[in-house]
Amino acid sequence: MSVIDVHTHMISQKWLDLLCKHGAPKYEVKKTKAGQDSIFMWGAPFMTLFPEMLDFDLRIQNMDKAGVDLAVVSLTCPSAYWGSEDISVQASTVMNTVMAEQQDKYPERLRWFATLPWQYADKAVETLHAAVKAGAAGVFVTANIDEKSLTAPEFTPIWDAIDAYGLPVLIHPTAPQGASKMEMHEYGLIPPVGFMFDTTLAISRMIFDGFFDRYKKLNIIAAHGGGTLPYLAGRLDRCHEMIPACSEKIKDAPSTYLRKIYYDAVVYEKGALDLCIEVAGGADRVMYGSDYPHNIGDMAGCLGRVNALEKSVASKVKSETAERLFGL
Repeated sequence: MSVIDVHTHMISQKWLDLLCKHGAPKYEVKKTKAGQDSIFMWGAPFMTLFPEMLDFDLRIQNMDKAGVDLAVVSLTCPSAYWGSEDISVQASTVMNTVMAEQQDKYPERLRWFATLPWQYADKAVETLHAAVKAGAAGVFVTANIDEKSLTAPEFTPIWDAIDAYGLPVLIHPTAPQGASKMEMHEYGLIPPVGFMFDTTLAISRMIFDGFFDRYKKLNIIAAHGGGTLPYLAGRLDRCHEMIPACSEKIKDAPSTYLRKIYYDAVVYEKGALDLCIEVAGGADRVMYGSDYPHNIGDMAGCLGRVNALEKSVASKVKSETAERLFGL
C-alpha cells in the first residue's frame, strides 16, 4: 500500500535570498531568542528555518525512513506575497522552476503545487499557465494574501483560471489578519493558534460568500485538518439557521460544503483525525500529510495516527484519495 504526502514543504536558497533582500519592512530573517534562524513578520517569529528545507536529497532519504512513497511538495508562508510585482513574479518562478527540476530528478517520488504572485492577478494567471505546462499538480495559496481575503474581487481572474484547469488548491495558513493587534508575538502564538484561526476564517468566508457554488471544478484542500472547522461545523450550521447575514448568499447548510472540500491529516491527536473524517463525510475527503520539514512536522507520527484507523479507512487516507484527486 503506497503512502502519499499532500502537505509537505520545501524552499530554495534563491527564494530565501529574495526574501532577505526584498521582504522588509514586513518580513525579515533573523534569530529568535532561542537562537533559531526564523522568518519574522512585523517583529513576530512565525516560521523557523532548517537545513532540511533546502535539501531535496535529504527529503527523499527521510521519506524512505518514514515509509512515504510520494510527496506533493509546496512552498510555505509567506510564499511570494512581498516586494514589487517583479520580485513577486521572480519569487514564484524561482520556486516553480526548482520544484519542476526536482520532479524531473525524482519522477516517482515528487509532485508539486505551483506558487503564484497572487497580488498581481494578470501575472498570477500567466505564472499559473507556465507552471501547469511545467508539470504542476495543483496550486498553493495562503489563507490570506498580505492580509486580503481569498474572496477579494481582485483575485477572481486567478480563481477563474484555476477553476478552468480543475486543479487541487492547498489552502495553507500564514499569520492571520491582525496578528500584531492580537499580540500573537507573545508565546509564539502564530503557529499553534494563529495558523488554525487563519484557515478557519478563510474557508468559513468562502462558504458564506458562495465561493463553492461559483467554482465547481477546483478542489480545495484545507490544511491541518481544516484548522478548527470540524469542531465548529455545528456552530456554523446553527448560525446559518438563525443569523440572516450567514444565509445571505447560500441556501445549503455550511456543513454540506465541509463535505465538498478535502482535508489533510496533519493533526496531532487520533480523536481530532476521527472528527475530521466524520465532518468531511468520510475518508474519501481526507489525505495523509506531514508538514515536513517544519519544526512541528512529523512524517512518522502523522502516519502512525493514520495507520491506527480501520484498515479500509487508512488505505483511503494514505493514498487512494490522493491518487484519485491528483490523477496519480
